[in-house]
Amino acid sequence: MQKENQKPNFEFIALMAALMSIVALSIDALLPAIPNIGEAIKSVDSTDNQMLITMIFLGLGVGQLFFGPLSDCYGRKPVVYLGMLVFGIASVICIVAPSLEWMVFGRILQGIGLSTARTIAIAIIRDTYKGDYMARVMSFVTAFFILVPIVAPAIGKVILDAFNWQAIFYMQLGCTFLVGVWFWKRQPETLRPEYKIPITTHMFTDGLKEFLRYRETVAFTFVSGLVTGAFLVYLSASQHIFEDLYDLKDTFPYIFAGLSVSIGLSTFSNGKLVLRFGMRKLSFMALIAFCGNATLFVLLFWSSPNPSVIILVVFLFLQFFCLGFMWGNFRSIAMEPIGHIAGIGAAINGFVSTVISVPIASFIGNFVEDRVLPLFIGLALCGFASLAIFMVIKKTKRLVTS
Repeated sequence: MQKENQKPNFEFIALMAALMSIVALSIDALLPAIPNIGEAIKSVDSTDNQMLITMIFLGLGVGQLFFGPLSDCYGRKPVVYLGMLVFGIASVICIVAPSLEWMVFGRILQGIGLSTARTIAIAIIRDTYKGDYMARVMSFVTAFFILVPIVAPAIGKVILDAFNWQAIFYMQLGCTFLVGVWFWKRQPETLRPEYKIPITTHMFTDGLKEFLRYRETVAFTFVSGLVTGAFLVYLSASQHIFEDLYDLKDTFPYIFAGLSVSIGLSTFSNGKLVLRFGMRKLSFMALIAFCGNATLFVLLFWSSPNPSVIILVVFLFLQFFCLGFMWGNFRSIAMEPIGHIAGIGAAINGFVSTVISVPIASFIGNFVEDRVLPLFIGLALCGFASLAIFMVIKKTKRLVTS
């Protein structure tokens, strides 16, 4: 089943990207509508309204703990259908939510449902490919996946202007249904019968013990969480930064799209370069550049007011270009040794990285009020912490091999 040197199938890449893109669509299409939703549910604090973005990630993390192990028992496809059903129920709750508390509950439940799409897509890729070819497929999937964040805020704004914020949720439901039909028709089951794990009371604890056996898997799960947490600060605060601090409400979707292009370019480049240089070398070099770019911004604007929007966009563009060489590779490095427990492994990986990332985003996001400096301080700190873990693992591997 695993393909070590076969050229990735275009439809497979597009379908996996479509599965993962439901997540991005549910997050990014809502960004232009946050003030409107806040007004409708009588929540005027922009910091509180950031929970409409960050809390969906909490659901994404928690849901994986249930659906990942279930996919190792019953197969990948039935679990995806179950997750889509949960997502549909959650979307209805969001549409009729009378308060911030109900809206946050609906967003968390949306995340729980969507966790199947993200986790199972990664498990299917791991079922089918391994090694640097898995990293290559992951890069191409991410490159296609990035197309959604590029256009999602603009789509959300068009729908908002033409109808209302509730219509954005209806659009998400329609897209989820179409992807579900495509997945049902075209994607075969990838979990091999001999890899199915019967449901037992100790199934998850056994999977966790197996997961913890692999030091590199654990380390890069933490690294993924740190890097994702830094990015979530930007994702949750981007509407506040560009619309409130820079007064660019009309152009915000296009700035957001332009910055998403940087990640798409680098992930596509990673897919081309990973077989030549290897996923570890590429991601290590990108991590160094990630730390350097964030540190430079902090040094330049430590005691200065917010820079011009052009300077800010240039720094963010470079920051996210580095991310494209990191996300897919970090996840592939973590998943490489645990193909025999891909469902549970992807669930634990996703849950731990989310548990790390959401508090980081919530904590640092509270400081992004009148200045963007805290955003780059958070990027730098998370980057250097990730770099320290990376270097410890490299040194440990070198000692073991010698």
